[in-house]
Amino acid sequence: MLEFAILGLLHQAPMHGYELRKQLAQVLGGLRSISYGSLYPALRRMQAAGLITTDEPTPRALLPADAPPLTGRRGKVVYTITADGKERFHELVSQTGPEAYDDGGLFGVRLAFFRHTAQDARLRILEGRRRTVERQREGLRSSLARTRERLDRYTLELQRHGLESVDREVRWLSELIDSERREATEPGTTEPGTEHREAGGAARPDPGQPNTT
Repeated sequence: MLEFAILGLLHQAPMHGYELRKQLAQVLGGLRSISYGSLYPALRRMQAAGLITTDEPTPRALLPADAPPLTGRRGKVVYTITADGKERFHELVSQTGPEAYDDGGLFGVRLAFFRHTAQDARLRILEGRRRTVERQREGLRSSLARTRERLDRYTLELQRHGLESVDREVRWLSELIDSERREATEPGTTEPGTEHREAGGAARPDPGQPNTT
């Protein structure tokens, strides 16, 4: 999840570690807290794998006052995605199997980068997530029916609250799926994530667009 989120953010723009951590917190929301102790080892592994590069700062570029001690008072190291990193991101973003939707946390991260995902892939992920949540809903309903008579009213209300939350997610997913299907039938819809790329990950214009060079 962390690699995917980092590549997605750096695919949009280069960032230094301090800003990257802030953006990750927004993408991941309350799912998990990203510490510098987990972020920087991940960045080092990705750099060693050739997915990102670093731009060493000038001596006078100082870090924010609350930056972690391990960075000292030198300038900000800027992280940039490489061509290999872009290829890896497009590989991850095109995955539509259970790994993309069974885990609610990873599904949320995938949703945050849906603008980079092809429309047919978005639809398969949303439908897969809805099937997963519907199975969870059926399990909750069965459990509630079996244990209703043995539960005190507070535990019963807690289970009802959980069931209502799952019901809301199913409705929300259905709305997103309906929206995707409507867009798929509308002419002239721009497809994200379907740009043609040359070897090495460089983007080239879509064949349907006029050549302005």
